[in-house]
Amino acid sequence: MLQKGQWSVLPREGRRVLPPVVPEEGIICRVSMLILNKTAGVFFQPAKRKVYEFLRGFNFHPGTLFLHKLVLGIETSCDDTAAAVVDETGNVLGEAIHSQTEVHLKTGGIIPPVAQQLHRENIQRIVQEALSASGTSPSELSAIATTIKPGLALSLGVGLSFSLQLVEQLKKPFIPIHHMEAHALTIRLTNKVEFPFLVLLISGGHCLLAVVRGVADFLLLGKSLDIAPGDMLDKVARRLSLIRHPECSTMSGGKAIEHLALQGNRFHFDIKPPMQRAKNCDFSFSGLQHIIDKIIMQKEKEEGIEKGQMLTSAADIAAAVQHTTACHIAKRTHRAILFCKQKDLLSQSNATLVVSGGVASNLYVRRALEIVTEATQCTLLCPPPRLCTDNGIMIAWNGIERLRAGLGILHNTEGIRYEPKYVVPFIIFMQAAFVKVKDWILLSYALLE
Repeated sequence: MLQKGQWSVLPREGRRVLPPVVPEEGIICRVSMLILNKTAGVFFQPAKRKVYEFLRGFNFHPGTLFLHKLVLGIETSCDDTAAAVVDETGNVLGEAIHSQTEVHLKTGGIIPPVAQQLHRENIQRIVQEALSASGTSPSELSAIATTIKPGLALSLGVGLSFSLQLVEQLKKPFIPIHHMEAHALTIRLTNKVEFPFLVLLISGGHCLLAVVRGVADFLLLGKSLDIAPGDMLDKVARRLSLIRHPECSTMSGGKAIEHLALQGNRFHFDIKPPMQRAKNCDFSFSGLQHIIDKIIMQKEKEEGIEKGQMLTSAADIAAAVQHTTACHIAKRTHRAILFCKQKDLLSQSNATLVVSGGVASNLYVRRALEIVTEATQCTLLCPPPRLCTDNGIMIAWNGIERLRAGLGILHNTEGIRYEPKYVVPFIIFMQAAFVKVKDWILLSYALLE
């Protein structure tokens, strides 16, 4: 359970994470603790000569200052190697990304050492491509911003170590970035959004509701008590063996569910949304996953097929789980909006709900949230789909936001560490547990009619 004074961060992005292939769990635990307690540079330090040769391709002068703010953002928290250069007005001057999705689809999940090696192989090229596309010399940068928390330890270490070498060579400030803060603030790059606003972050690695009062000022209202929605959808997709479906073989689990659900009947199975009696803003998805597993097992028996084969009812199951997930997310968000208005945490006449993260690109979930915001006179804003998933642009923009606010800008990086399961201080409004939700929209019957 989350204690008052802590912001609990769920495991990172929603693709399945497989442990290193080690026979004893104790060894894995000892390795994990070693990773957590060492500085990132111990695990991956690109040779200074290599970084220097990389920089020789640019005309730069270490320590040079420019009036125009430019930030290089670097993202390696999970399985995407990404970089971007963004200026203080929000212009994306250059970006590059290398996705590992195809590799991890073949293995059925992310194997951290494999992700680490792919980051090592691609980070220099990706950063160089982003800088070249921007037409920016490294000496023109105001700072370098990099994700250091939360995420996969081995992946975070690659990005942090490479960044620290650049910082040392260029004599530039370093801005450590919290991945979820970056997701929350991305909307201010694409839209004119003033503080405060309500943010719903939903992906494969996290699910939370918070009031964003400033660049580094969050009020947490609710979180997932177990797994994240994207993680649950991915697991259902794997249980349904959707990778064997000709239309879904190259899709992530969540995308496969959304695609197949279009062909199914969402009311074929009677599945109730979780936590219907819980008077708070928390989420839960593990129970829903268990119910779906039981349905799949029953259908396999009825159809006389073995685990791993395609069910004829797969589309109906996909539609039902997507519908139930959307209803659950919408109902908890509706409660949060009412609570915020009751406590004057948001504007009564101009409240904004921002939805970001990989699951935010699901159009069915978006439609459910549109119903809620229309009923509560709120404005619903979502970043473009490509900015909902991991990217370097949001990291660079978060760097710009912190640079302008003068927050977390480091001129001395000694002792800086990555933090895979980082916990930060926050203020939680326990009263959210007691808000009474009246006139709830009957999404179970009216959604997307």
